[in-house]
Amino acid sequence: MIDIRDLTLSYPGRTVLEVPELTVADGALTYLIGLNGTGKTTLLRCICGVIAPAVGTVLVDGTLVRAHRTTPATLGMHLDYRAFDPRHTARRHLRWIARARGLSTVRVGDVLEMVDLVRVADRRLGHYSLGMLQRVGIAAALLSEPQTLLLDEPLNGLDIAGIRWIRELLRRLADAGTCVLVATHLLDEVERNADHIVILGDRRVLTDQPLAHIMNALGPGESSLEDAYLRIAGPPTDVASGVAP
Repeated sequence: MIDIRDLTLSYPGRTVLEVPELTVADGALTYLIGLNGTGKTTLLRCICGVIAPAVGTVLVDGTLVRAHRTTPATLGMHLDYRAFDPRHTARRHLRWIARARGLSTVRVGDVLEMVDLVRVADRRLGHYSLGMLQRVGIAAALLSEPQTLLLDEPLNGLDIAGIRWIRELLRRLADAGTCVLVATHLLDEVERNADHIVILGDRRVLTDQPLAHIMNALGPGESSLEDAYLRIAGPPTDVASGVAP
């Protein structure tokens, strides 16, 4: 479980996100959605302790997260598919991650099997496709058998079979009691698989609701999560001008 209270995330000269209160529950698949620049990755990095909030607290499974300290033992995360040495094999990379976190390397074989990389586990990562690198990152996140799992855009680069695989994996983990929080832009996949949705925008949480509630509240002319999102978050801004088209 993730508990956030009175959180402010800032970069020099500007506030990125303010979250007075947010709880991400165990046993649920929660999707974090919002336009680029709304603070999704920043929030995930804060939950992991990679960056420190200006004010506020984050607890993961009852443990207070302190930036730049040891990651809570119950937390697994995959935030960047580029965070690897291309000279390493997948097996070596996962063993390195396990040792860095004080975990047994025995589970490396298990997670390689879970992400279907056993056949290529001894191939250098520099020769992996984007989809394969995503699987390596997910494998690393699962090394600790986490109670709480964070994934940032894990669907990028996956083919049809890969998307179906991760859909089933996330569903299985959530149904087994894991707190799963995933940032993505793929609203069709969110609508297909989410239990709960958190929408970020305008430097705050715009919606924190079960998917069923959002879909049951669709208005006239609305038929999808995309329609609901556009109503809640407003029209997308033009990247170049910073204004709505």
